[in-house]
Amino acid sequence: MTITSLPHSGSEGLTDARLLYALEEVVETELNRHLQVAKEWMPHEYVPWSDGRNFDGPLGGEPWALEQSKVSDIGRISLVVNLLTEDNLPSYHHEIATLFGRDGAWGTWVHRWTAEEGRHGIVMRDYLLTSRAVDPVELERFRMAHMSEGFESDNRHSMLHSVAYVAFQELATRISHRNTGHHSGDPVCDRMLARIATDENLHMVFYRNLLAKAFELAPDQTMAAVRDVVVNFRMPGHGMPGFERAAAQMAIGGIYNLRIHHDDVLQPVLRFLKVLEITGLGPEGLKAQEELGLFMDGLDAQARKFDERRAALLARRAARSGSAS
Repeated sequence: MTITSLPHSGSEGLTDARLLYALEEVVETELNRHLQVAKEWMPHEYVPWSDGRNFDGPLGGEPWALEQSKVSDIGRISLVVNLLTEDNLPSYHHEIATLFGRDGAWGTWVHRWTAEEGRHGIVMRDYLLTSRAVDPVELERFRMAHMSEGFESDNRHSMLHSVAYVAFQELATRISHRNTGHHSGDPVCDRMLARIATDENLHMVFYRNLLAKAFELAPDQTMAAVRDVVVNFRMPGHGMPGFERAAAQMAIGGIYNLRIHHDDVLQPVLRFLKVLEITGLGPEGLKAQEELGLFMDGLDAQARKFDERRAALLARRAARSGSAS
């Protein structure tokens, strides 16, 4: 099945200001839908407070030690990356408030999104410190270093690129949280991250539906934006200390890797919007659509190679573990 966009003549070349205005009605619709389906939840209810005790320092408590952590090795790595990503919320808010504005439905959404994302950082930090899941000194030093650098979006030049990016990024974040919970080894952690992942999925739906409307209003521009975002996609935490090493460990550990990125993040959004089936595009839109299809084919091939290397590595690890025992 194919879908036909609105005629592209006269629809292309829309400025950010015109697109913001044109999308205002659908933003209001999606905001109202979001508020109806989003369920209130309390961060403190997901934290095992009875496990908490003082750390060393002014209160003279017990220093942190690795054996105190209930989560797996890959769980600790991923939890730190996920929380440090959430910690940069002030920069994210600045970015989207600058792009989307603080007035009308756009502004209401910006503030609502920020408030919901703030809960994620609150509950994750409370869980990590109360359960002694990670080294609190290292966590705070990483936070200071990461936030001191600030954050600038790769897509800050374009409102349309930014909408396209977050449609994928919110789903990527949901998948990362969900897989972290599954691999954490702690049911309390898994339950907490499942609750966060539910929010992230609703955020993805909001932006995905905006992107669908953008394809109707400016199909060539939107196709080019999606191509650019998919080809150059990076997670927002890429600038944090030790990110590349942590990302490699998370890839091998099955938290987030090329196969997951292709199958569980890019493909679902592209399929839902039928991006590669849209007709009625102009020359630039057709070029972007073709390049996007070729990129996805190439990414799938890269993911197959990664799967093979990962399987071989895990087999070698299992063999060494078996011989050691």
